[in-house]
Amino acid sequence: MARMCFVPLPLLLLLLAISGHAFDFQEATIDSIQLAFEDGTLTSRQLTEFYLERISSLNPLLHAVIEVNPDALRQADVADRERRTTRRRGGLHGIPVLLKDNIATRDRLNTTAGSFALLGSVAPRDAGVVRRLRRAGAVVLGKANMAEWADFRSLSAPSSWSARGGQGRNPYVLGADPCGSSSGSAIAAAANMAAVTLGTETDGSIICPSDKNSVVGIKPTVGLTSRAGVVPVSPRQDTVGPICRTVSDAVQVLDAIVGFDEQDSAATKAASKYIPHGGYKQFLKVDGLKGKRIGILRAFFNYSSDGATKTRVFEEHFNTMRRNGATLIDNLEIANLSTILDVSQSGEQVALLAEFKLALNSYLSQLSNSPVRSLADVIAFNNEHTAEERMEEFGQIIFLAAQNTTGIGPAERSAIAKMSELSMEGLEKLMMENKLDAVMTAKSGAATVLAIGGYPGISVPAGYGEDGVPFGICFGGLKGSEPNLIEMAYAFEQATMVRKPPSFKQ
Repeated sequence: MARMCFVPLPLLLLLLAISGHAFDFQEATIDSIQLAFEDGTLTSRQLTEFYLERISSLNPLLHAVIEVNPDALRQADVADRERRTTRRRGGLHGIPVLLKDNIATRDRLNTTAGSFALLGSVAPRDAGVVRRLRRAGAVVLGKANMAEWADFRSLSAPSSWSARGGQGRNPYVLGADPCGSSSGSAIAAAANMAAVTLGTETDGSIICPSDKNSVVGIKPTVGLTSRAGVVPVSPRQDTVGPICRTVSDAVQVLDAIVGFDEQDSAATKAASKYIPHGGYKQFLKVDGLKGKRIGILRAFFNYSSDGATKTRVFEEHFNTMRRNGATLIDNLEIANLSTILDVSQSGEQVALLAEFKLALNSYLSQLSNSPVRSLADVIAFNNEHTAEERMEEFGQIIFLAAQNTTGIGPAERSAIAKMSELSMEGLEKLMMENKLDAVMTAKSGAATVLAIGGYPGISVPAGYGEDGVPFGICFGGLKGSEPNLIEMAYAFEQATMVRKPPSFKQ
């Protein structure tokens, strides 16, 4: 990880105390940061220095960050100068952001999807979401660790491991699974290494790590955020979303990154109709549960461990929602759920393998410079670098299966059609028949239901098991239902206030 010169954290805090500044960096939100910027008790440079020192201190333990940006402090200084000259760009102005390592930047940072195969590659331009963040005045702090190749290389590699970043660790219970593939983003947000991080999801990669690390993750409707410049798995299912500590922070980030992108024109144009006039922040309502009809999918509330504890916690949450005006429709079942959750039966496996090869080859071919230009090149690289990529332990069986595909043929089209039918006869029919505003699930397995249909979901902290491992609750809905989901997620968060800082328990 790149090293930088900055004021050591104890000295920084001492200097702030001596000068009368009392800003609390821990659990700081976008709103509290902007207030401190406004009244002069904090600068973007000081905030960036805090996060850089925090990363330096915690990353050897957590492996949440692959590298930090050597230009982060310069960007922070620019933001400070802009504020002094009355140019204010909005809520993210001067806020440091960690990007998952599959989100490309055209700067001195690498974009490698956690693999040594892409080390030194040069993107032709910033990813679409990064361009929007820069326009909003955000500071690109660095790249977060992730499951290598978004957990699409091997069936045996841990879901939060990459060759470049190592094994990500859950900051609440270090031996617990932090989940992937956006593990580094969630770990960093949970451990106060940044207030704002971005993740990506194909199937569960925002929802699951948010659930396991007691943070808020928004998986947007596919196409709501641009995937241009993101190392892909499937253009049909890939989406980019925020992972933060609060619903408000995540929503403010969502506002900054949604919208049309010429480089991802078909998907972003189709989804642009869902973006509400005035943005998403208007839906942060403490009474957002009032009048909502929410379906409880009990299949996702069955736990093999801490079952009694978690059942009690969720029943309390259900009662809280009812007291806040929600109508809960219990014991709902999605048609053909077992088929949906089995990637070999649903068609997801067949489709993803072919889509991955096509999309990755396209991404690699467009790089300005790269050691690899195709999936075949990546496979060969791994075979030549067995030690660095831990090939003997983990292999690359998914890569090999994808390489054997020959495009989107009859089998793949049939698989995609089957997933569409499962979605229409499953979640869509269930919601329409019961007049639901959302469904509510626990455990990240429900993410597959959302993934194959391109549907949105928001994961919010719900509690902690007897072992201290966090668990969340997920509000999911149909395409474009983010306003409803935000209202419910925010109202639930404000009524429960479950989240607490991590304990780093061994």
